[in-house]
Amino acid sequence: MNHANITEILNKYQGDESSLIAILQDIQEEYSYLPREALVQVSKEMNVPLSRVLSLATFFRAFSLKPKGKHSVHVCLGTACHVRGAQRVLEKFERELGLKSGETSEDLLFSLDAVRCLGCCGLAPVVQVGEEVHGKITPAKVTGVIKKYRK
Repeated sequence: MNHANITEILNKYQGDESSLIAILQDIQEEYSYLPREALVQVSKEMNVPLSRVLSLATFFRAFSLKPKGKHSVHVCLGTACHVRGAQRVLEKFERELGLKSGETSEDLLFSLDAVRCLGCCGLAPVVQVGEEVHGKITPAKVTGVIKKYRK
């Protein structure tokens, strides 16, 4: 972890404590998770108790304290997707990637998560990889989706 990057992020917000969530978002974007060393540095440089920084980092589901993969795979298990077989799609991703929902591959290429709704119910079942949405996914299509991102 590069401490200069964290200092640069902090300087961007001029140490404004009301920007703490935005600072954590920028750190997460930079590293794909919130490294503990970064949180300690934020605490020290902003003179904010580490407990406050950690409470924000753990309260919001968008933040992760564990490294995430380069490609975040979100399998929707909302009602429309569930009814159309999303559980089988999730199970196929788990087998193909060798991961359970909530885990990240050792090579940090993939993270797999089940989510409740991606807001694309008309395309159910839906999988989102990064910012890209894949609709009408079947277990048979999972291998192709993974191949696309293995490159």
